Amino acid sequence: MNMEDMVKLNYRVCPEDFVKAGDASSNTKKVLKKLSIPSDITRRAAVVTYEAEMNIIIHSVGGEITVNISTKKIEIIAKDWGPGIPDIDKAMQKGYSTASNQVREMGFGAGMGLPNMKRCSDEFLIESQKGKGTTVTSTIHITN
Repeated sequence: MNMEDMVKLNYRVCPEDFVKAGDASSNTKKVLKKLSIPSDITRRAAVVTYEAEMNIIIHSVGGEITVNISTKKIEIIAKDWGPGIPDIDKAMQKGYSTASNQVREMGFGAGMGLPNMKRCSDEFLIESQKGKGTTVTSTIHITN
């Protein structure tokens, strides 16, 4: 990858689409491997993308994930169109979840999505407005 090059990946994520769950993270991982991104960084980016994907599928009315890859960093922007997170501090607590019993019975909604995303990020930001939606931005540095 040249210094000026940036790879941009875009994924549309539909609510309750458990059939396609994991597609964005799998594809992102493949692209990062092709770009010879170190495996530990690739793994972290795949975790962030997967958790973002699942959060959109489980908790929102739909959204999109954009992955910007440069020589210096990977930026993952997960944006959904609602309903928003009423209490971000609570949502960041390990094990806290608003997932339905049906989602939990499928093995999802354990309340680890946002904490896992933050743990795998070098920079992490959540912006949410009730009724409007949520944007989570995760940055993972490739070089210091």
